[in-house]
Amino acid sequence: MQMLKGFVSTKVLLFVFVALLAVLSLAMSGCARTQAKAPPPVPEVRVASVIQQDVPVYSEWVSTLDGYVNAQIRPQVSGYIIKQNYREGSLVRKGEVLFEIDPRPFKAALDRAKGDLAQARAQLGKSTLDVERDTPLVEARAIAKSQLDNEIQAKLGAEAAVESSKAAVEQAELNLEFTKVTSMVDGIAGIAQVQMGNLVGPNAILTSVSQVDPIKASFPISEQAYLLAQKMSSDVSTKHTIGFFGNSLELILTDGSSYPQKGRILLADRQVDPNTGTIRIIAAFPNPGNLLRPGQYGRVRVETNMKKGALLLPQSAVAQSQGSYQVAVVGSDHKVSMRTVKPGETVGTMWVINEGLKPGELVAVDGVQQLKEGTAVTPKPVHLSAEGN
Repeated sequence: MQMLKGFVSTKVLLFVFVALLAVLSLAMSGCARTQAKAPPPVPEVRVASVIQQDVPVYSEWVSTLDGYVNAQIRPQVSGYIIKQNYREGSLVRKGEVLFEIDPRPFKAALDRAKGDLAQARAQLGKSTLDVERDTPLVEARAIAKSQLDNEIQAKLGAEAAVESSKAAVEQAELNLEFTKVTSMVDGIAGIAQVQMGNLVGPNAILTSVSQVDPIKASFPISEQAYLLAQKMSSDVSTKHTIGFFGNSLELILTDGSSYPQKGRILLADRQVDPNTGTIRIIAAFPNPGNLLRPGQYGRVRVETNMKKGALLLPQSAVAQSQGSYQVAVVGSDHKVSMRTVKPGETVGTMWVINEGLKPGELVAVDGVQQLKEGTAVTPKPVHLSAEGN
């Protein structure tokens, strides 16, 4: 009987323990369901109103810089280089001696030409004396007239020989002067193409000198842009120059910086390239510090239009996907509406929106790719300007 009571007590305790476990399991399951049904947090999104204002429209073209004048320095006489008088890459002046050629052969040629001149003058003097002496004798019929005629012709020949000798002396003096090879322009002298002791001639290029202040910038524009610019021009074109764009050309360097000096148009090429449909334009930029050098690349930028009442957005607010552009518009109910837009020109970090938006609408300025139609958000207003966020 005692054993039966102990067995019943054990069964009761086991039943109570199982019941407690069941109750605890149900409670935990209920908590889990409660947590799963909790609404997700509302994301915070930076939004800004669409800006409407007048903005300038710029056009850009890739340009190549070149010297205003590029002079190839060649010798005019043949000889051996004995001296280089300039420092490569430095500024040289017109008439400055850059190289010297061995002058000794040319000095000898000049001395010989001077000797020939002296001999010709001596012969002219003798012929002159013969004519002066025999002229009265012919008048007195003391000698034959034919003798005087011969002497007169000999004098004329001597005069011609003197003139020829003078020209030979002048040529010899020039050749001697040409042994000092000078710069023809003010500019930057390039690296020497010859070394000391090299034998050079008129076909050899010793170096090059480029005038870089001002410096030229050439760039091609389309035929349509050329015609539009001509119509917009307030200046009348002349035979050699064109007046469009005024003196407002801006040069953007390869590092993205803007060159401080403004440029002007010099000329347009004589024809449109039939292969590309473009016409080459030549501009000039002041270059007082010689920062710009021939061969550099840049972008010529100029204001070509003023767009009235343009709608602006940061470029980060526009998402591109498969050729279409979308923005996330946040409505008064704080829900996202994905809208397709048609962007136009860029103005700094901003994008002109031609279609799809209205002034004053709130648009998400970043994280557009993570937003979806109907998403609830917490808008965080930020201020925008035409220069950026």
